[in-house]
Amino acid sequence: MSTDKKYLTTSTGAPVGDNQNSITAGHRGPTLIQDVHLLEKLAHFNRERVPERVVHAKGAGAHGVFEVTNDLSKYTKANFLSEVGKKTPMFIRFSTVAGELGSADTVRDPRGFAVKFYTDEGNYDLVGNNTPIFFIRDAIKFPDFIHTQKRNPRTHLKDPNMVWDFWSHSPESLHQVTYLHGDRGLPATLRHMNGYGSHTFKWVNEQGEGVWVKYHFISDQGVKNMDEALAGKLAGENPDYHIEDLYNAIEDGDFPSWTLYVQIMPLEDANSYRFDPFDVTKVWSHKDYPLVEVGKMTLNKNPENYFAEVEQATFSPGNFVPGIEASPDKMLQGRLFAYSDAHRYRVGANHNALPINASKAPVHNYQRDGQLRFDGNGGGAPNYEPNSYNGPVETPENKIAPFEVSGFADSVAYDHNDHYTQAGDLYRLMSPEERTRLVNAVVGGLQGVEKDEIKLRQISHFYKADPEYGTRVAEGLGLQVPQNV
Repeated sequence: MSTDKKYLTTSTGAPVGDNQNSITAGHRGPTLIQDVHLLEKLAHFNRERVPERVVHAKGAGAHGVFEVTNDLSKYTKANFLSEVGKKTPMFIRFSTVAGELGSADTVRDPRGFAVKFYTDEGNYDLVGNNTPIFFIRDAIKFPDFIHTQKRNPRTHLKDPNMVWDFWSHSPESLHQVTYLHGDRGLPATLRHMNGYGSHTFKWVNEQGEGVWVKYHFISDQGVKNMDEALAGKLAGENPDYHIEDLYNAIEDGDFPSWTLYVQIMPLEDANSYRFDPFDVTKVWSHKDYPLVEVGKMTLNKNPENYFAEVEQATFSPGNFVPGIEASPDKMLQGRLFAYSDAHRYRVGANHNALPINASKAPVHNYQRDGQLRFDGNGGGAPNYEPNSYNGPVETPENKIAPFEVSGFADSVAYDHNDHYTQAGDLYRLMSPEERTRLVNAVVGGLQGVEKDEIKLRQISHFYKADPEYGTRVAEGLGLQVPQNV
């Protein structure tokens, strides 16, 4: 058989003689079950879709490189941040949160901003959003929150009653609700929005000394947003607008980039700061903890195959490297389990061995078997530890930095319950034109709510954040501000 031409084969490599006609009994058939090529094609076709993500179902991805531009080794021993000029390959996935796989890109929704760094010490995933905050601060509320963003179980329609009922019963959501309904809730493109780690993380240096950090990816293209009318128009005419824009920019050599900064907080400040630094519904003041440059991320290569690289990409905030650790953030603590568990269900127990997810550093462990184990499965090496056969052993110097815990085990809320100051500060930070667009977006969202009690409960939250804010929303809905705010 000639080697300069590709011949069609079955998945086991057998040549296919006819890919246009099924094997039939006689000219008219019926079709014979012995046509194994037909059966394989149909069976594989039925299984081409893995379950879509429960959240962040629709996304765009790209490869790139991260280069360190500032020496912060005194704060972290993370190898990929160890010296100026060090470059690390990476992959990013942008996504909408609430919509399904076929939903429109230009809807008012947070955008996922998930970065996988292929470091010399294994993969580090920074899984955040294009917002520095979130709607809730305890993972126990996450399934309920996401249910409200999906479809009504009776009508199978998106339901503003569910959305605003939950938000109005969850005042900690107010800061993110205000951010989402402002101009940045509709980014012009994926290239023109910032990204955030959102949570607080811990950096640890070679001496075992730690600091708290927050991550900020600032778009070098600048932040640009989209008019709501145009966003709605594009949602109907080109629902893949953001995916197309990112792909075309990279394909044309117009490589987008972001500069990564961190805020750094001494560990002891967490006990006295005016907001709980582990509450993901709050931000740290840039005046208190200024941005410190870390490096630059540049996206320079599109995926060769969307399914293999974007759909099968799996990210987890629990994928750390030495020098970076978790904080007591309750929302983060829940995500450390939930994300990897979702991937084990959706893609399989061996998802980390897929090329897009595989570590560039050597992987040595005792995990074996499972569906679609497509490598050597550890060969004949022992599958237990400790052992007497020169198997991989732990490195005690990479244990987490110890930290003190105290108190009684109980179901408790955060100590700080000021849900209004930062939301009000955000409102007051906006220009008059931005405030008007924010109020119009909120009023538009609340107009579809059936019960006035839900509207009034939400209005009271806006009013507590800023009286003007609540009053303007109430007026837009033809309601009075509740007397008991």
